[in-house]
Amino acid sequence: MHITFVKKRLASGEFCDKCQDVERRLAVDGYLDQLDEVVVADEADSQSPGMQLADALSVDRAPFFVVRDGAQTSVYTVYLKFVKEVLRGRVKATEVAAEILRDNPDLDFV
Repeated sequence: MHITFVKKRLASGEFCDKCQDVERRLAVDGYLDQLDEVVVADEADSQSPGMQLADALSVDRAPFFVVRDGAQTSVYTVYLKFVKEVLRGRVKATEVAAEILRDNPDLDFV
């Protein structure tokens, strides 16, 4: 399995807030060493590796994780879902749902 973490650098040169938060959480949770590669999607450079990867995989949000396992490629845009399904971390379903709602203000509970 090969795991790529893609984080976005804004035109200002700073990394997006969500990317910084996820990278901090990866460090605090002890998962950084399980990543094989960190790639930057640079807003100022459409040819940057992260922008090309986002385009190739039709991903329109950052950060995201690309997991390649043999011939299968999976994309995760929700940190806790990635941790639960790929890293097998202990995550409650309510935490995943809360993160999805936080990241998608247009959604609501049913």
